[in-house]
Formats: sequence, structure tokens, C-alpha cells
Amino acid sequence: MFSLAAQNAAAPSGIFIFVLYAAIFAGFYFLFLRPQKKEQKRVQAMLADLEVGDTVLTTSGFYGVIIDITDGDVIVEFGSNRNCRIPMQKAAIAQVEKASVAE
Repeated sequence: MFSLAAQNAAAPSGIFIFVLYAAIFAGFYFLFLRPQKKEQKRVQAMLADLEVGDTVLTTSGFYGVIIDITDGDVIVEFGSNRNCRIPMQKAAIAQVEKASVAE
């Protein structure tokens, strides 16, 4: 009789296991999935706001100026000699610095 009571006390209930799994899922969501989605939205907004004349930093570490924009690609001019124009995908842009407007 004593061993039967000990087995029932040691066995977790179904509700406890469900709550534990829900807590683990919620932890993963708030630690991994939610920040990743926020970062994806930030990058998409940054790429949607690209304009001709903006200075960009590419994922390979090059700074350049956007001279033309199409749906999925941009043409970036590197250096000051105006002969180094390279088409690249928008996904290759890591940072954007907006062109300053002279007043």
C-alpha cells in the first residue's frame, strides 16, 4: 500500500506535462523566433526604403552609392572614379545611410 502511494506521488500528471511543454515552447518563441522575425521586418523595411544616392555597406564590407534600383537588384558605384559600377542583389546590402539633403 505504501509503495502504491509513492508511485502515484512520483508520477507527474498530464496537466503538469502539458504546462511544462507549453512553457518550453513559449521560451523558445520569445528567445529565438520573435527576435528573428523582428530583425527580418527591420531588414525588409530598410531594403524597401532604398533610394538613389543612398550610401550602402554591402555584406562583403564595401561602401558604395546606389545609382539605380530595380525590383530585386541595385547598381552600386564603388570608389570615386565612377567606372566601378556593380549590379548586385538587394539582399547583399547590410546597412544604409540616407543621402543628406542640402538646404
